[in-house]
Amino acid sequence: MEFMASKIPKPVPVAPKVRPKEDDGGSVVLERRTQKTKPPQMYQVVMLNDDYTPMEFVVVVIQEFFNKDRETATQIMLKIHLDGKAVCGVFSRDVAATKVDQVQAAAKEAGHPLQCVSEPIE
Repeated sequence: MEFMASKIPKPVPVAPKVRPKEDDGGSVVLERRTQKTKPPQMYQVVMLNDDYTPMEFVVVVIQEFFNKDRETATQIMLKIHLDGKAVCGVFSRDVAATKVDQVQAAAKEAGHPLQCVSEPIE
């Protein structure tokens, strides 16, 4: 079967040609600006003193979860004991939260009331 158009197609309208205007010096030029991203907010993991958790346990926890050598871990433990709290490390928010969870889980498993918190650094 052949179909025939009942109407003759209309020609497509053509836009009139416009000549570009001469540049009068008022053109706008965009400058490329480099975008600077801010570094992520950092959080410090702070361990709190209590009168029940053994000092040796605190040293082991600092060594295990914060990758400190025995001497540094002992110094941090003494600061916790004498000042009531000490910073164990500085991390991004998610890593700091994970460290806090790890410390508290280890303390709970060992039956100690050791507390650890993360605070934003101002």
